[in-house]
Amino acid sequence: MKISLKRINDNYLFETTNERGNIVLLDNKSEGEPKGASPMDLLLRGIAGCSSIDVVMILRKMQHELEDLRVEVEGFREDGAVPNVFKKIQLDFILKGDVPSAKVKRAVDLSMEKYCSVSKMLEKAAEINYSVSLNGEIVE
Repeated sequence: MKISLKRINDNYLFETTNERGNIVLLDNKSEGEPKGASPMDLLLRGIAGCSSIDVVMILRKMQHELEDLRVEVEGFREDGAVPNVFKKIQLDFILKGDVPSAKVKRAVDLSMEKYCSVSKMLEKAAEINYSVSLNGEIVE
């Protein structure tokens, strides 16, 4: 895996490109209106995306298809700390579909506890918690 980065303005706006040519803009919120995501924002997006891919893949292997999948992620940092890393991350998986709740819970558990590389990497630095809801009902 390889990423290249180039600066595209006189401030903090950067363009990152992966080997497939996909572009993501990075920016800093300290000056003006950001035109891209912050690096810490991308970490939260990464854990949401990684775990979601796993969940869809696991459910498909179980021969279940979701109608909808959303993940809300919140990162909590220690005020004033340098570096200001995430100390806690909360993910809320919100799923819809005609899928048994036990299968949904198992898929999310497998992702978060075994398969999601981003989660496994971030758990070395931050406490990671998650909840699962299916069709508006909390799944325990």
